[in-house]
Amino acid sequence: MTSTLWRNWADTHRMTPARVVTPNSTAEVAAAVREAAASGSRVRMVGSGHSFTDIATTDGTLLAPTALSSVRGVDLAGRQATVEAGMRLCDFNEALARHGAALTNMGDIAVQTMAGATQTGTHGTGRASAGLAAQIRGLELVLADGSVCTCSAEEEPDLFQAARVGLGAFGVVTALTMAVEPAFLLHAREVPMPLGEVLERLEELRTDNEHFEFFWFPHTELTITKRNNRSPGPARPLPRFRAWLDDEFLSNSVFEVVNRAARRLPGLIPAINQVSARALTAREYVDASYRTFASPRRVRFVEMEYAIPVEHLADVLHEMRAVFASGRHRISFPVEVRFAPADDVWLSTAYGRESAYLAVHVYQGCPYQEYFADMEAIFTSVAGRPHWGKMHTRDLSYLEKVYPRLHDALEVRERVDPQRRFTNAYLERVLGV
Repeated sequence: MTSTLWRNWADTHRMTPARVVTPNSTAEVAAAVREAAASGSRVRMVGSGHSFTDIATTDGTLLAPTALSSVRGVDLAGRQATVEAGMRLCDFNEALARHGAALTNMGDIAVQTMAGATQTGTHGTGRASAGLAAQIRGLELVLADGSVCTCSAEEEPDLFQAARVGLGAFGVVTALTMAVEPAFLLHAREVPMPLGEVLERLEELRTDNEHFEFFWFPHTELTITKRNNRSPGPARPLPRFRAWLDDEFLSNSVFEVVNRAARRLPGLIPAINQVSARALTAREYVDASYRTFASPRRVRFVEMEYAIPVEHLADVLHEMRAVFASGRHRISFPVEVRFAPADDVWLSTAYGRESAYLAVHVYQGCPYQEYFADMEAIFTSVAGRPHWGKMHTRDLSYLEKVYPRLHDALEVRERVDPQRRFTNAYLERVLGV
């Protein structure tokens, strides 16, 4: 046994694996999997720890892909790039930019590893551009017997469909070929807006903009809306001081202090949220896409997020507003609302349906179970699908009702990992034993 204690970013899960391996190549990953199989040990690959669930934990062999962090090639003419599993999304963005390339869409946090982000279904917001996994064109995997396999829509298509958002259950992802396009600019408009106006204009806002999202401050009727649309330029990034003031000082340093105070004095949270919402004023800028999509997130929290059919969003928000009005909870973190088109990735939260995402957060160290339970009851009442890497209580009996291709994915799993070399407690809950 090792004495290595691993914990995730939010400190919701910890583990002490029997063995930690830091492979330098796909061949070394394959060797580690074969050694684990010979000893009857389970295997999991960890990323940056940004999942809130226990999806990465293991009592067996833990693979840490910090050395698998190279870009193998960028083919801008062919609109694709191949990257190793352990490279962080932010580093991949910078590497693509040096080649004049960019991802079409991404989330608002960019410190995850490429494999970790895609395997858990990380997404941004978009009218027509889907999550990261939908941008995968090919995967390199180490299977349970230690063999190396490549898959795509043409080669091993069922494995490809199952493994794009694969939860690490179908093999260890060692490299990904991603769709890319020429680098582009985004025109960002961030505007405070009353929640009532957002609800009235919801269809317009989400369909008239390439990327629309909003943050609603609980116990208030206040939101901050963000619209990102492509721009021919020129680039007009925020002045350095304004960027530091908004994104570092107010959104991180001050927000940290505010949440510490709210944790000690929860009765002040409604008033605090009124002040917080008004502190973030309107702003507008044009910058590189990856710098516009992502923002620094240094205040630690616990999160649950569900994807629901977009047509239910307004009703769900009204139900959430009633919960906040009841006084049962005092929540200092804003609710984040984003959108995605339907995609064809079997285990994607947006599979086969246009989706709205609702993310609820609690400052690290604050109780969250009852709040999340109340929100989860609302989300599941409209067949919501939980984000695989964020807190939820769903199991296979529920998930098989909301994922039409789940049983197809389980058949692939039976074929490629019949001994459940890659399982853990989380996978046993959501995919079965």
